[in-house]
Parts: sequence; structure tokens; C-alpha cells
Amino acid sequence: MNKTFLKYDKPTLTTMVQADNPDRIKELIDKSNPLGAEAFGMQFCRMKEEYRNKETYKMLFSYAGEKPVYVTNYRYEKNNLKKDQQLADELVEFAECGATLCDVMGDIFDKQPGELTMDENAVKKQIKLIDELHNAGAEVLMSSHVFKFTPAERVLKIALEHQRRGADICKIVTGAETMEQQIENLRIINMLKENLEIPFLFLCGGECNILRRIGGNLGCCMYLCVYEYDEFSTNSQPILKELKAIRDNFFTA
Repeated sequence: MNKTFLKYDKPTLTTMVQADNPDRIKELIDKSNPLGAEAFGMQFCRMKEEYRNKETYKMLFSYAGEKPVYVTNYRYEKNNLKKDQQLADELVEFAECGATLCDVMGDIFDKQPGELTMDENAVKKQIKLIDELHNAGAEVLMSSHVFKFTPAERVLKIALEHQRRGADICKIVTGAETMEQQIENLRIINMLKENLEIPFLFLCGGECNILRRIGGNLGCCMYLCVYEYDEFSTNSQPILKELKAIRDNFFTA
């Protein structure tokens, strides 16, 4: 059976195994597997340049075994402030080495606040990149990290643009600082379910981030979690063991 993020009975428990070296990634995989990890997320933008090569990528994708791997290549400072075209070329390299799901930023080729470009030339390049990733055998997630509360109409516009450009999965990260905003974000999940033809991952930061714990049970296609917190982990992502209990209890209730 081919690895995929597009076929699932329950929202996929994707454990983010962030590190600056491959040995730590392997350690996190080994620790996460017994606790029910169903996929792994590798953010190569956090990895030291000395390990950024095809041999390392292939080894890590193979080490994940039968479980699919989601990869990112964001504009982190530790990514040596590479130009967007180089980030795109490296995404294709990940795909050629066996990555299952590649994350294409919604503003790649034209950096914008909120990570969604509407520049015609940049969009054409994005569509071409997505085609290249598909041809290399990968699925594609398009992401827009807004990081602040965003009205429903704007969220839907972003999501439909991701879909129009050829993404297989839409990922949007907003925010919520009040209970009113958090409740609106719950409503937005239902709106995305009713209007999108592709799976989606809708996340929220800020003081009210309950979506990261119950979003999958309401319609998101996956959960992003961590085995443990360290200097590389994203603290807003829940612990795998705790999140699995939440998800499984929802689906057996």
C-alpha cells in the first residue's frame, strides 16, 4: 500500500520530529511509534546544512517505515535565508527522495503577510511547482500562516485559493485571543467542510487554541503533535500520548 495522507478513517496523528540532525529525528520516531504515531512531520528547514543531502532524506523517509512523512522547507533563519526558488527546488528533491506530503507556502515566490500571494506570476510558478511535486510522486499541502484571528470570509478565500492552485490539502493557521474568536473558529471548520473539495488542516494559535486538540474530530484531516517538548518543538502542538486519548475517545463515544 502506498504511503498517503489522503486516505484515513480518523484524523491522522502526525508527530512532528523536529531536530537539527538526523539522529535526533530517528530517536523521536523510535519513541513515538509505541505511543501510536501514524505519520511523521520533518521540518528540514530546521536541520543543519551539513545534513541537507539526498542520502539523509532517503534514509529518514525509509526509517519511517510504512508511515507517511510530511515535510516543510520554510523561510527559517536557520535555513540560511535561502531564496524561494531554492526552497522550491529542495521541495522537489524531497519528493524525489520519497517524501509523502510536501508543504508549499501560499506566498512562495512573493512573500506576503499572512502567506498568500495573489501576484499572477507567482501563482503561475506555484502551480508549476505543485505539478512538479505531483510528477515526482508527492502529495502537496499548501500552507498560509496568518497567526492572528481571521474572519470566516477571508479564511474561505485562502482555502479556495489553495484548492484552485492544485493543492491536495489546505493548511491555514490563524489565532484567537478571546472565547468569541475561538467559537468563531469552530464555526469556520464547519464552513470549510461545506465548501472545500479537498481535505484541510485549520489550526489556531494564541490564548485560545482548543482547535489543536479537537479540530480533527470536527473535520480537520490530521493532528500535528509532538512526543515531547524540547528546543526545536512547537509548544502549541499537543503531546502525542495525550492527543491520541482525546481523538480515540471522541471516535468511540
